[in-house]
Amino acid sequence: MATPDADGPSRFLHPATIAKIEKLDMRAKQVVEGFLAGQHKSPFFGQSVEFVQHREYVQGDDIRHLDWKVLSKTGKYYVKQFEAETTFRAGLVVDTSESMLYGTGAMSKYEYASTAAACLAYLIVKQQDSAGVTSFGWDVKQALPPRSSQRHLHAIAATLHATKPGEKTDLFKALQKVAETLPSRGVVCVFSDLLADREPVFKGLEMLRHRKHDVSVFHILDDDELVFPFNGMTRFEGLEELPHLFCDPKALRDGYLEALEEYLVEVRRGCARLGVDYSLIRTSDTLDAVLSRFLFRRMGDRATVAKR
Repeated sequence: MATPDADGPSRFLHPATIAKIEKLDMRAKQVVEGFLAGQHKSPFFGQSVEFVQHREYVQGDDIRHLDWKVLSKTGKYYVKQFEAETTFRAGLVVDTSESMLYGTGAMSKYEYASTAAACLAYLIVKQQDSAGVTSFGWDVKQALPPRSSQRHLHAIAATLHATKPGEKTDLFKALQKVAETLPSRGVVCVFSDLLADREPVFKGLEMLRHRKHDVSVFHILDDDELVFPFNGMTRFEGLEELPHLFCDPKALRDGYLEALEEYLVEVRRGCARLGVDYSLIRTSDTLDAVLSRFLFRRMGDRATVAKR
């Protein structure tokens, strides 16, 4: 891969970042390779299946696969045989609301979200599975349907680079758009600070789960938002139409942290209730570590389900 232009779309696919992801330890590489191999035998993300044919029932077959309609018509027991699909579609949903501009480290929340989404797209497209991207604020800004070509990978990075954060958030509209572009069961990864009313957020996630999509939320926050380290009189600039505030942060800290904890508990519980995989991520977290933890956790979840 060519050396990236620091100001161009390739900055979201910096070779050093990709190298770190590809140099995960042996277990992580096995998970990634299972995920990317096109075989989809790995428990990661589960597997999509399609009906192939009927065959006559034999003792020991899973009775859940019996075709009762055939039984009622013929009086004979037949089971449905299925085959794992060789590809899947992934929709990467990236928040471009104004609050995503905030950042005190090497990357703003938007830059972090875009880089994480581009890396997942790289891993997916590398093995001919399909990835698309939807960027949103108050409405959907850009929507690229899932494709599996290397050229499409560049288009995803270019889209993330060209999209400029601004205005408020309507995550429900974005998830509705994704549901329309992923008509069959697929994977949806949401990258957002989730600084919005929770009810429409949960409504959108529930809609995707109802359509059998496998949904993951990457909840991205800056360290300052999680620890509130401010001291002395400070001017807080309002984003997304909120007013500016000049005050002593010591008077706000305890109340802020208490409200933050209640909010995070609400988000975690809401995602758990809907069967949505949830990750709280700091922008100071290294991407390879974040993606490694994500893959390990998903492998563990799928292995647990497989044993039941």
